[in-house]
Amino acid sequence: MSLPSYRIPFNQPTHVGRELEYIGAALSNHRLSGDGPFTARCHDRLAEALAGRTVLLTTSCTHALEMAALLLDVGPGDEVIVPSFTFVSSVNAFVLRGAVPVFVDIRPDTLNIDARLVAAALTDRTRAIVVVHYAGIGCDMDAIGRIADPAGVAVVEDNAHGLYGRYRNRPLGTLGRLATLSFHETKNVTCGEGGALVLGDPTLLRRAEIVREKGTDRSRFFRGDVDKYGWVDVGSSYLPSEILAAYLLAQLEEAEWVQARRRQIWERYRDGLRGWSAQVGARLPEIPEHCDSAYHMFQVIMPSPGARSALIDVLKREGILAVSHYVPLHLSSMAQKVGRVPAPCPVTEQVSSTLVRLPFFTNMTDAQQDDVIAAICAAIIV
Repeated sequence: MSLPSYRIPFNQPTHVGRELEYIGAALSNHRLSGDGPFTARCHDRLAEALAGRTVLLTTSCTHALEMAALLLDVGPGDEVIVPSFTFVSSVNAFVLRGAVPVFVDIRPDTLNIDARLVAAALTDRTRAIVVVHYAGIGCDMDAIGRIADPAGVAVVEDNAHGLYGRYRNRPLGTLGRLATLSFHETKNVTCGEGGALVLGDPTLLRRAEIVREKGTDRSRFFRGDVDKYGWVDVGSSYLPSEILAAYLLAQLEEAEWVQARRRQIWERYRDGLRGWSAQVGARLPEIPEHCDSAYHMFQVIMPSPGARSALIDVLKREGILAVSHYVPLHLSSMAQKVGRVPAPCPVTEQVSSTLVRLPFFTNMTDAQQDDVIAAICAAIIV
């Protein structure tokens, strides 16, 4: 069955530089498995962007989160505090280790986890707090730190949206013990499917390399540190191929241009929809003064679920694809089986039923964006 086509899609992957050239070079190198020269160059680029942190490419952000759970030795009976308004990978990685996800609500302004509710959800079984920098806007990491540090609880940043964003002038992805990145097709820089683990704790590096290499010390063998490698820990195959790394490197090299262009798109939406939003009672994204956005997406929060549906339908009739976002995880059937919900999550439920993500991709033209803005402003929404 073919999917419907739209004249303005929700997302469109963008070639921004030397992707095809680098893929050709990877093929010519006769080295397609992971941790080759293109992987190393991606690691260097990402470390430069992330205050010198050690970065390990993975096959997805999901797999990077699974590595984080393994490195933290999360196990049965442990609790991990997570926002209910997030993608399921933020939770699944820890549930796979037998942990209990503890779902808390989000703030109404940034749509990030509410630190006040994190404090209330903390118990002596809490092993980690997972924060998600929604839309590339930093969580209140000072408040999270004041909760986590005295309790000896690890903070894991799910930074799938936030590469190149900043919190109080510090890069998102450098504020927790571990962080994860996504290079999925919908992200600012991409290789189709891919991710990375960022190590805020350098003492975890040796074990991270083992976990990433199927539980073996194969990385040490390739460096010549040992004359053979063996099975020394739990792990899995988390290395992406050199072809993916080659594509990603080309994207990372053009990150400054990508980010500048995405900021332009974000600001054009904000300026073009400001009057409309006041008229219909919709809310536009908010960026706190102490945060620099990663400009991952642009969302509007409609005054009611009916208004949300009406807007999506109006745009669809104009050949424009806009979408909703996360379904509250605390209401899922899996949450009823394995999770804990210490308090109601009304903001998550309200936002989930009223949020619309607008088309947003790096090679979006001004003309395309003008069409989206015009269609929204002309819509009659009751």
